[in-house]
Amino acid sequence: MATVEVEVGKGLEALFKPRSIAIFGASDDVTKIGGRPLQFLQKYGYRGAIYPVNRKGGTVQSLPAYANLAELPSVPDLAVMAVPPDAVLEAVKDCAARGVRAAVILSSGFSEMGEEGSRLQSAIGEVARASGMRVVGPNCLGSIGVADRSIATFSVALESSFPTAGPVGIVSQSGNLGSYTMRLAVERGIGISHLLTTGNECDVDIADGIASLATDPATSVILCCMETCRNAAKLVRALAMAREAGKPVVVLKVGVSSAGSEAAASHTGALAGSDAVFDVVLRNAGAIRVPSIEQLLEVGHAVSVVGTARAPKGPRVALVTASGGFGVLMADAASAQGLELPKLSAATQERIVAALPYASPGNPVDMTAQVSSRPELLVQVLSAVAEDASCDAVILQSAYAFQMPRLRDVYLAALEQVRRAHPSRLVLLCCKAPPDTMAQLNEMGFPTVETIDAACATLAALVRLGTRGEQAEVATTLPSSEALPPEAFANEASAKAVLAQAGIPVLKEVTASGRGEALAAARDIGFPVVLKIVSPDIPHKTEVGGVVTDVRSEAQLRDEYDSLLARVAQKAPQARIAGVLVAQMAQGGTELILGTTKDPVFGPVVMVGLGGIYAEVLRDVALQVAPVTEAQATLMLRSLKAFALFDGARGRPKADVAAAARAVAALSQFAARHARSVAEIDINPLVVLDHGHGAFALDALLVPETKDKP
Repeated sequence: MATVEVEVGKGLEALFKPRSIAIFGASDDVTKIGGRPLQFLQKYGYRGAIYPVNRKGGTVQSLPAYANLAELPSVPDLAVMAVPPDAVLEAVKDCAARGVRAAVILSSGFSEMGEEGSRLQSAIGEVARASGMRVVGPNCLGSIGVADRSIATFSVALESSFPTAGPVGIVSQSGNLGSYTMRLAVERGIGISHLLTTGNECDVDIADGIASLATDPATSVILCCMETCRNAAKLVRALAMAREAGKPVVVLKVGVSSAGSEAAASHTGALAGSDAVFDVVLRNAGAIRVPSIEQLLEVGHAVSVVGTARAPKGPRVALVTASGGFGVLMADAASAQGLELPKLSAATQERIVAALPYASPGNPVDMTAQVSSRPELLVQVLSAVAEDASCDAVILQSAYAFQMPRLRDVYLAALEQVRRAHPSRLVLLCCKAPPDTMAQLNEMGFPTVETIDAACATLAALVRLGTRGEQAEVATTLPSSEALPPEAFANEASAKAVLAQAGIPVLKEVTASGRGEALAAARDIGFPVVLKIVSPDIPHKTEVGGVVTDVRSEAQLRDEYDSLLARVAQKAPQARIAGVLVAQMAQGGTELILGTTKDPVFGPVVMVGLGGIYAEVLRDVALQVAPVTEAQATLMLRSLKAFALFDGARGRPKADVAAAARAVAALSQFAARHARSVAEIDINPLVVLDHGHGAFALDALLVPETKDKP
C-alpha cells in the first residue's frame, strides 16, 4: 500500500478548526461516550455543521441523524468515532475514501488489549498513512479547539464549564492527565488555545501535537505530558519548530525506567538510563522539564505571563519580604533550586535603609511591617532592588497583603508604579490572593505563585528558559555502516585495536600466549608495564584479580605472570583464556570513564564521567546523543562536577582536555557508524595526561547487539 508522506504536525487544523463534524455512534444518552461530544458541541455553541451518525437514523439530541457517511449532506472535515472497535476500521476506510480530513477515535479495545487489538490498530494506521487523513487515537480522550468550540472529546472536565480562550496549548499522551491539566489550568485562570490527547498514537503522535501548536498563532506556550516517544526524529524536529517559533515547551515526562541499567553489561549502560537520555534531548531542544503537574501549571502560567523576553539571564535572585522568618525559608528554598543570593550593593542597601530605617537590607531583604501603610515605601525598596545589577530577578513574598483590602490596595498601587518604571525586570510574586486580584497582577505582568518552594522552583525554570542560549553546533548524523567482524568483540585487545583505528589513542601493548612472549613484549615496550588477563568471559578483570600494575623488572614479571594466571583459574575456572596482555603503563594522569550505549528511542548515546571505581558511586556523568562534535564533547567535560580535577584545581597541572574531547567525539562517531552491531562500548579508564600529552584508553569492552537490526 502506497503511503502519503505527511510533515510533522500537518493536517491538525481539521481537529481544531473544522467547518463540520460527524459523530459516529452518536447517542441520545449524554452519559455515553457517543452522547457527550454531541452534547458539548451544542451546549458550548460550536458554529459549524454537526452530523450525528447512527445506524438507526431519526434524530439524536434534537438533530437529524444519518445512517451512514454516504447520507450526509456534505463531507465533514472531522469524524469523531465512538463505535465498537470492530466497526472502527471500516468507518476509517470510508472516511478516508470520501475525503474526510481528520478522525478522532475515542473507542478503546486496540493495542492496549493485546495482539488482536494491535493488528486492528496497525491496519487503521496504514489507512491513515495511505490516504493522508490524520487519525488521532485510538483509545484517546480526543481534542478541543477552544476558540472555535471544536469539541471531539467525552471528557468530564467539560461538564461544568468550558475553558477560556488563551495562549496555552496542551498536548498529552494520557487522556485523563491531559484533561486534568486543562481543568486545573482553568481553575488557575490560565487561558487555553487547544487540547490534544493522542492515546495509542496509530498516526498522530506527541510530536505532531507539539509541532501543530508551534505553528498555531493562538498558542504562545506549550504544555506537554509525555510518557514515551515513538519517533525520535519527529520529536526532535517538533521541539526545534517550537524553539524556532519562540514558543517555550514545558514538559512533564513520566515513566522513569531503570530496566535499561539493570540489564546493562557495562558500566556505561548502568550510568546512562533512558530517562537521563530524555533529559538530554529535552535540554538540547531548549524545553523545560518539570517533575509534577503542579509545576507544569505554575511554570506554564509564569511563562505565559513573562514571555521569553523577560526570562532571567542568570540565577541571581533578590528576595524581598516583610518577615525575617519567611526570608530564611525563601533563602533555603532558593538555594535548593540552585538559585544564587548575591549581596546587594552598598548603594542599594543605603537606599533601602533610607526608605525603611528598621529594615534589614541584606539579601533576603526584610522590609518589616513598615510598608503596610505607605505604598511609596514599597516602591522605593522594590525600585532599589530592581535596579541593582547584581540580580537577575526578584521574588516578592507576602503572606497576607493581597487578602486584606487595605493592604491589597497598597501593594497593587506600589506594584503598578514598579512595573511602569521597570518594564523589563522580572518580579515574581509569592502570594495568595483572590482570583480577581491574581488576574489583575498577571495582567500587570507579574507571575504569581502561592507557596515558597513552588515560587523558587518556578523561578529556577524561568532561569533555564532565559539561559538556554543558542543551540550548540551539532554533529552530522551518520548512517549505520556495515557490521563489525565478530573478532572485534573477542576481548580487550581486539576492542582496543578497532577503537584505535577509529581515532581513540591507546598505549603500546602485546597479547602474549606464554611467559616468554610476555617477557619479550615487556623488553620491547619498556618497563614499567601492566599485565591483564585476556578472556571473552571476563568483562571486568579486576573482580577476578586479573590485573597487575607497575611491573618494573623481568624477575617481577615472571612472578606476577604465574600468580595472575593462578588467581584467575581459581576465581573464574570456566573462563576461556586467550593470553595475557602486556601493556605500556601510563605515568600519572586523571581517569575518566568513557562509553556508549544504545537508547531504544534515540539510538547511540555517548557518556563521559569520572573514571575508575568512582564512576557508579558518584554518578558524575554527562550524556549526549551520538554523534557529537569536539565542541560538544568539551562542553560535556566542563559540565562534570569533577572538571576542576582536570582544570588545575589546588595546584594540579591542567589536563589535556582537548585530547579527551577528541576521544569522546571519535567514540561517538564510531558508535553512530556501527549502531547496527554494537550495543555498548566501555572505556574505563581513559587516562587524561597533562596538557599537551594526550589521552589514552587503558581498557575497553565492546558489547555486540544480540540481533542485528536494520
